[in-house]
Formats: sequence, C-alpha cells, structure tokens
Amino acid sequence: MAATPPPGSARARDREILRLALPALGALAAEPLYLLADTAIVGRLGTAPLGGLAIAAIVLTAVFGIFNFLAYATTGAVARQVGAGDRRAAAERGIDGIWLAAGLGVALCGLGLAFAPLVVDAMGASARVRPEALTYLRISLLGAPMVLVALAGAGYLRGLQDTRTTLVIAVAANAANVVIEIGLVFGLDMGIAGAAWSTVIAQTGAAAAFGRVVWRTARAAGARLAPRPAGIRHTAVVGSHLVVRTGSLLAALVATTAVAARIGDDALAGHQIAFQLWTFLALSLDALAIAAQALVGRALGAGSVAEAQAVARRVLRWGLGGGVALGAAVALGRGGLLPLFSDDPAVLARAGEALWFVAGLQPVAAATFVLDGVLIGAGDSRFLARAMAAAAVVYAPVLAAVALTGGDLWVLWCGFGLWMAARLAGLGWRYRSARWAVAGAVRDPRA
Repeated sequence: MAATPPPGSARARDREILRLALPALGALAAEPLYLLADTAIVGRLGTAPLGGLAIAAIVLTAVFGIFNFLAYATTGAVARQVGAGDRRAAAERGIDGIWLAAGLGVALCGLGLAFAPLVVDAMGASARVRPEALTYLRISLLGAPMVLVALAGAGYLRGLQDTRTTLVIAVAANAANVVIEIGLVFGLDMGIAGAAWSTVIAQTGAAAAFGRVVWRTARAAGARLAPRPAGIRHTAVVGSHLVVRTGSLLAALVATTAVAARIGDDALAGHQIAFQLWTFLALSLDALAIAAQALVGRALGAGSVAEAQAVARRVLRWGLGGGVALGAAVALGRGGLLPLFSDDPAVLARAGEALWFVAGLQPVAAATFVLDGVLIGAGDSRFLARAMAAAAVVYAPVLAAVALTGGDLWVLWCGFGLWMAARLAGLGWRYRSARWAVAGAVRDPRA
C-alpha cells in the first residue's frame, strides 16, 4: 500500500486537487452537453434550425451564465466557514444562496419571456432563422428557476468539498436529456421545440435532486432552513461584483456570436459548432478552477495564507498541462469531430477554420480559468469585476472593426484570442501581487 503523503506536501495538495477536480471535471463537462446534444440533434434538421439554436444558445449561455455568481459566491463563502470549522454557518451560507436563486429565477423567467422577440432581433437573426431561435428561447426560459437553484446547490456542495454529488446529478440529467430529446425530436416530430422541452425537463430533475441533498445536509448540521435577510444580502453584494465580471465576459461572447450572424448563415452555423466545442473544453478545464475555489477558500478560512498560495501554484501547474493536452487533442481530432455536427460542406469549412483557434487557445484558457478560480475562492470579487470589464473594453473595438469591415470568421476568432490574452494579463498581475490572499472566516466583499 502506498504511503499517505504528509499534510502540506506537494503530493498531498495534488491529491486534494484531483479529489475535487476529477468529479468536477465530469460535472462541468456534462453541463454543456445539454447544448452539444442539442447541436448534434438539431443539426440534422437543417441549417435554419441550427442557426436558430446558435442564436438562442448564446443568449441562454449569457442569461444563465451571468447568474453563475450563485455558485461561485456560495462556494467561496461556504469553504471559508468549513476551514474555520463552523459547519452550521457553512450550511446557512448555502441556504442563503438557494433562496436568492429561487427568487431571481422566477423574475428571470418572466422578464425573459416578455423580451425574447427583441433579444432575437437584436442578435441579427435572418428571417429564416428567427422563428427557430424564438421557439427554442421561449421554451428554455421556463426552466430558469430550476437552473438557478441547481447553480446555488452545486456551489454549496463544492464549498463543502463535495464534487462527487454534483457529478452524479449532472450525468443523470444529461442522460435523461438525450433520451427524452431523441424521443421528442424524432419520435414525436417536435423539431427544435422538442430539443428545448427535453432540456427543461432534465433541468427540473437536476434542481429537485440538488434541493433534496442540500436539505438533508443542512438539517444534519442544525442549520436554519428559513430565509436569512442578512445572509441573502451578503451573497447579493458579492454577487453584484461577480455579475459585473460575468456580465462583461458574457457580453463579449454574445457580441461575438452576433458578429458571426452578420457574416452569414453558414458562418453562424460553423461558429455554433466551434463555439460549443470551445465551451465544452473551457468548462472541462474549469474543473481545476472549482478545486481552486474550494481549497483556497478553505485555507484562507483556516487562516493560512501560505497554504492558499501553495494550492494556487499547484492548480496553475495542473491547468497549464491540461490546456496543452486538450489543445493537441482538438488539433489532431478535428477531422473526426466536425462530421458529428453537420453534413453541409460550407458549414463544415467554416467550423474547421474556427477549430484551429479553439485548439491553439486552450493553454491560455486553462491559465485564465485557474486564476479566475483562485481569486473567486479568495473572495476577490471587486478586482474580478474591474479586470473583466477592462478586457471587454479591449475587445469591443476589435468586434466593431470586424462587423464594419465585413471580416471573415477566422478574423473574428483572432479577435477572440486577443480578448483571452487580455483577460490572462489582468488576472496574472493580480495573482503575482498576492493582494488577493486575505485570511479569515468571512471576507468583507467591499474590500
């Protein structure tokens, strides 16, 4: 039997990182499989439905993604309390996030349904693509409360250093989604509407599973299940910073797809294939960021700045290695990946151009996501908001130039690479400064 590495050693940290990251990898990789499965199935319905999915998918990614603070803020806050040894306070932080998520989800559903036509028009959808995009978007918005509750539940469990449960729920939900979607789209001939309904059904099941697990663990810790206004406000303050951070990120992604839509339907469909593969790989690498959030938060909650910095160094090393490996895999396997999503030669040609950028940017993405996770785990939300807004300012004129000059899809992806480099530069500077490492069970979100 191999000896257990001593606490505080590099091997012990690696074991902790992998214990959290490997299940998180499965869960995070499963999340974009909703849209990857939709892309593969809807792609068989034709170019117009695939283009409609591209428009609706990026809007949903933005709308739901901006509420990722429900997971991120909860993970860091819960992990700090775990590090401080207060399980009841940790559980109540998680419950605060659940209540906030439920309220925001209901509001999002109502507003989204009201403004869906305006959003689709603003994305530049052609007359042929517009009805497909609107159908998928309206149906998917009905699942908003379930999506946000699941986000908060996942953040709570990650803060408790439990990523295995999130994996089980994610895999079960995605398996159900594929089975239901095939039945609705091809069996009942529901088209793109069937793809949307299958996702809503799967998301409802996932939210119910997270709710049950959170209720059970909170009761075991003796935590109050009723809303705590002070706790909800604290989560909302941290969340407001992360909303700026995530909103700037997602605005850049939405704008990228909007520019691709103006290049042409073939370019838009090809961009959808490449972008969904990018999202799949990006969230897979984000597994290490999840481990960083949980372990850095726990170390700082226990009062150990040195341990938090040591964990950050190890996770960054793992991230760079993973980014190089994934980039090589995409470059070598692109010929086999593309036919899975379309049989249109024009669409495949455009997607093939973009996939070279997907491959080359993986190491940059890995370092960016890991450093993002380190700062989120440390509760450094104000800096994250400023850094992401600054990167968006760098990217905006590039997008405008491509849109005004009629640049091709590969030019658009060159600009996307510049945006990723700007993000990495800001996060790298903050990481080297060590000003993010503030110890204590609670960090003032205004600091």
